[in-house]
Amino acid sequence: MKTILIATQKPFAKIAVSQMKQIAEDKGYKVVLFEKYAEQSDFEKAVTDCDAIIIRSDLATKEVFDAAKNLKIIVRAGAGFDNIDLAAATAHNVVAMNTPGQNSNAVAELVFGMMISAARNGYDGKDGVELRGKKLGIHAYGNVGRYVAEIAKGFGMSVYAFDPFVAKEKMQAEGVTPVSSVEELYSTCQYVSLHIPATAQTKKSINFGLLNTMPQGAVLVNTARKEVIDEDGILKMMENRADFKYLSDIAPDCAHVFAEKYEGKYFFTPKKMGAQTAEANINAGIAAVNQIIDFFETGNVNFKVNK
Repeated sequence: MKTILIATQKPFAKIAVSQMKQIAEDKGYKVVLFEKYAEQSDFEKAVTDCDAIIIRSDLATKEVFDAAKNLKIIVRAGAGFDNIDLAAATAHNVVAMNTPGQNSNAVAELVFGMMISAARNGYDGKDGVELRGKKLGIHAYGNVGRYVAEIAKGFGMSVYAFDPFVAKEKMQAEGVTPVSSVEELYSTCQYVSLHIPATAQTKKSINFGLLNTMPQGAVLVNTARKEVIDEDGILKMMENRADFKYLSDIAPDCAHVFAEKYEGKYFFTPKKMGAQTAEANINAGIAAVNQIIDFFETGNVNFKVNK
């Protein structure tokens, strides 16, 4: 009997765990829960005998792969996978996967929750602005970006997108105006919703020079990764542009500076909350279990993210 370890410092919802266990056990797999662990070393000790691991934002480091002697597959229940050491996974002949699309609507709705709150000044009783008629730029038109576009059109916003990996014809067919460069996106749109992954090419790529081209009343919404932001650059933007607001699903390392100097011009969630809905919990968890079972039963590696 193969063992699936669900290793989560930030546990899945109980209903998600119940359904995940039911699916796995019905197929003859053993499920072991390892939740709210205190130290990374505890995670390393827990993986010794498992054949598969499901994680959320947990760190799958080289040490984890070194300790997991029987491991064949690890699945990150969510879209991002930068918390997995992909080189170590490959070196240990472990297939690494994510579950793209399962959290997308939850993240997109958070984008608009933050945008509406910012537009109304955190509901402080003062006059705000409306989203209707404003231009929204979507930086990376993947699963989340498409949901953001769908919601934005319902608000009566004009939607633009930049993504060199998506055909312009597809964007146009979905009512989105494609632009040819990052610079064009930012200089055109008052609101920009950021969905790029953290890679060697994208880290610190959102800098002052780019942000400063945004029109008056500029708002940057980041539900991607903090690493893509040039923190020196965004602090310079906050200092130089009284009209600029930064909304993020993950606080930057310089969050204390925002708290000291820029009250009312920013909002950071207390922890990464894009996927923190019951529906996303269930969707991503079930997808992870099904992908593991499909891998063992049929060899399916459709969502493999390592080489």
